[in-house]
Amino acid sequence: MTDASAYPTTQPRTETFSYLPPMTPERIAQQVAYMIARGWNPAIEYTEPEKSFSNFWYLWKLPLFGTQSVEQVLNELEACRRANPGMHVRLIAYDNYAQSQGMAFVVYRA
Repeated sequence: MTDASAYPTTQPRTETFSYLPPMTPERIAQQVAYMIARGWNPAIEYTEPEKSFSNFWYLWKLPLFGTQSVEQVLNELEACRRANPGMHVRLIAYDNYAQSQGMAFVVYRA
């Protein structure tokens, strides 16, 4: 057992889909459509890569309460990315009824 070592990773793993290959724009749109269909409220957050394991991420504008437009969410994700280059950007889905997050994943890595 002298050969035991930690599994090498190329980058720190965060959020739900971090162990999968990067999502295509179509897959991101499908995830947004899923959260809207569930009645969850999308919100966008961003942070510096070195602080990505912190519990505090910066909120981009207000959550998109009641939105039914996948395109609106995707446009806001892209606007956040352009306004905050060099930052991680993640998408959160808030469930009003359970009062918790239904989904959270990093959309853009720095």
